[in-house]
Amino acid sequence: MTQLKFIDFIEGDDLQQKDKLLICSNTSWDEYEAILQENANSSAYRISFINGVLKIMSPSRSHEIIKDFIYLLIVAYCDAIELDYYSIGSTTLKQKDKSVGKEPDVSFCFNSLKQLPDLAVEVVFSSGRIEDLEKYQKLGVQEVWFWIGDRLEIYTLIDDSYQQQNSSHNLSNLDSKLLEKYIAQALTGNPRMLKKSFLQEIMN
Repeated sequence: MTQLKFIDFIEGDDLQQKDKLLICSNTSWDEYEAILQENANSSAYRISFINGVLKIMSPSRSHEIIKDFIYLLIVAYCDAIELDYYSIGSTTLKQKDKSVGKEPDVSFCFNSLKQLPDLAVEVVFSSGRIEDLEKYQKLGVQEVWFWIGDRLEIYTLIDDSYQQQNSSHNLSNLDSKLLEKYIAQALTGNPRMLKKSFLQEIMN
């Protein structure tokens, strides 16, 4: 029988900004597929699944601002170095035989459009980073970024396991510290001006 648990994750001191998470245990694959179908035309949730545990997350305003800004920086960087990119957003990634499914906050293919993204990005205002890495490992996504608090963690899939790196594998060794410097200002700064400064720094 499916068991449900609701959790509100509070962002810092702002009680009006929360990521909301619904956890459903003992969920069948068919139930997971049915929920995906019910929400096929909605971008309000991120739905993930592993070994019978279903998670439905409703991202907060701050979550979405940071997610969109990371997308903006990735696109700006690709344009600057003339790298072809294909944004596939929160496209559902799933494999029934491995009992796993995941919807990233942001995802990209580089050079050509592929079945799986080359890069997936997660903004984390709740728990679940290790669990999410397990999902991406099962799916075979090569590179995963996690924005947690005020830092960026970059993981690359090497010999079927993730290893944390200081720079991006896909984006010509783009440094995590440089990205952190700008992403940390996303909630308070001007996105256009931050992007402009970011481009000036990477081109110098």
